Amino acid sequence: MTDLSVSHAKRYRLRLPDPWSSGALAIAVFVLAPILSVVWIALNPTVNIWPHLLATTLPRYFVTTLEMMFAVGAVAAATGTGAAWLVVRYSFPGVRILEWLILLPLAIPAYIGAYALVDFLEYAGPVQTSLRSLFGWQNSRDYWFPEIRSQWAAVTVLAASMYPYVYLLARAGFREQSGCGHEVAQSLGAGGWSRFFRIGLPLARPAIAAGTAIVMMETVNDFGTMDYFAVQTLTTGIFTTWLESNNAGGAAQIACVVLSLVIFLVALEKVSRKKVRFYALSKRHRPIQRLPLRGIAGWMACAACLFPFLVGFVLPAAVIADHALSNIEGFWAPGLLKALWNTLTVGGIAAVVTVIAALFMVYGVRLSGRKLPAVIAPITTIGYAAPGAVLGIGILIPLAKVDHLLADLTEAITGASAGLILTGSAFALVVAYCVRFFAIAQGAADAAMGRVAPSLPMAARSLGRAKGRVLVEVYLPLIRGSVGSALLLVFVDCVKELPATLLLRPFNYNTLATRVYDQASLENLGDAAPAALMVSFVGVIAVAMLARTNR
Repeated sequence: MTDLSVSHAKRYRLRLPDPWSSGALAIAVFVLAPILSVVWIALNPTVNIWPHLLATTLPRYFVTTLEMMFAVGAVAAATGTGAAWLVVRYSFPGVRILEWLILLPLAIPAYIGAYALVDFLEYAGPVQTSLRSLFGWQNSRDYWFPEIRSQWAAVTVLAASMYPYVYLLARAGFREQSGCGHEVAQSLGAGGWSRFFRIGLPLARPAIAAGTAIVMMETVNDFGTMDYFAVQTLTTGIFTTWLESNNAGGAAQIACVVLSLVIFLVALEKVSRKKVRFYALSKRHRPIQRLPLRGIAGWMACAACLFPFLVGFVLPAAVIADHALSNIEGFWAPGLLKALWNTLTVGGIAAVVTVIAALFMVYGVRLSGRKLPAVIAPITTIGYAAPGAVLGIGILIPLAKVDHLLADLTEAITGASAGLILTGSAFALVVAYCVRFFAIAQGAADAAMGRVAPSLPMAARSLGRAKGRVLVEVYLPLIRGSVGSALLLVFVDCVKELPATLLLRPFNYNTLATRVYDQASLENLGDAAPAALMVSFVGVIAVAMLARTNR
């Protein structure tokens, strides 16, 4: 073979697609496909009701969604930031245990908190019943009590459930600050409030902004709480337009508005982090030392940290546990064990598939050195920001078409009807969970692989190990802790996910989340309590493990 032929052969081999980069690119396209599908359906509706939406319900949905986003974001940011500052900066009674108890509201899905709050504060609940008994009131005309099923109650429930997102990131931001600046400010006469607003808050602002953005995106995603409190947002509008009006195109158009809001929030959070930079100018970094708070000041700080924990965890857990124990036979109710099995199997499969795909993609991007996978990979994180209702539209409609094509093809070849293989099973749910929570697994895999010294895989490669074996024999043993955490977090989020599950579940197929929603929607909290308790128990285990890894 001539030198020219060898050169052409080498050039041809260089142009061949690398299996790892091709696989990473395929996974990224798979994650982004449902979102692109929503855009396509919105631009090509069967019946275009966009002018009707603009003239009637869409402005109201949009304004209410903005109100809920900013209200919940503000309350959660104030609560989480304040609690983080107190536990990092001061020593007061119970601070060491409160530092971890504050995380527990993450274990209670917001829709369960909504059911518990209404049950506790409604006319027939223990609070109003006790007030009537104590003061001798006969009925509601004798006294005034705020309306429970209202927008303010929805804000309270969502903020109490999601402030730990802000708390976790703000606490990390405060802990990473050097104690030198605070000591200098204190020596110059700056009080506690002045040090918080002039030093602590500006330095932790990027972390607080990131946590608040997560809270606002989760508020947009919420359906169970909004529906229970009759708050009409864009997400509830998707359900109404699609399921009640039977217009998938109109639902997709509303979903695009939701996506625009989410993308705006993500971009805003990224910009805020890029434009704010703080650097440690001293080589000696001294952590912040807790200042003792004694007397009434210490007990006030304890109460300030204890209150969100009581509202976000103790209240809903106590109400649900009381109903579950009062209705102990509900644990053997028909369908509950089946719902538990469905939840464990679908959530488990989705968690395993998601983490494996994330590991493959992150490793493939690192190996390939090509620009396209590296550019597309970060975009796949938008799946986490996309509400479950949006993904439901982007997954169900294309899968339904594929399902019918497969059924027609099978019948033409075999003469027998195969039925709906994809949408008639839990396949669509697994796809939705994988897309929705892919960012969690990807972030964990990327961070873990980044901590592995490059010399280790390079040494394995020099000893003749193939790329796949390097992943299995070098990376996985070193990052198994992060992989286990990612599996757990994805699984727990799958257990709690409600909007996508409601839209994509097959007929007569329940998970614990949908069972809770179905029973509570019928005002049957007693039958909903056992399933709600199971969901909360899974969440408590996850939060306990999360607290352990964040020590």
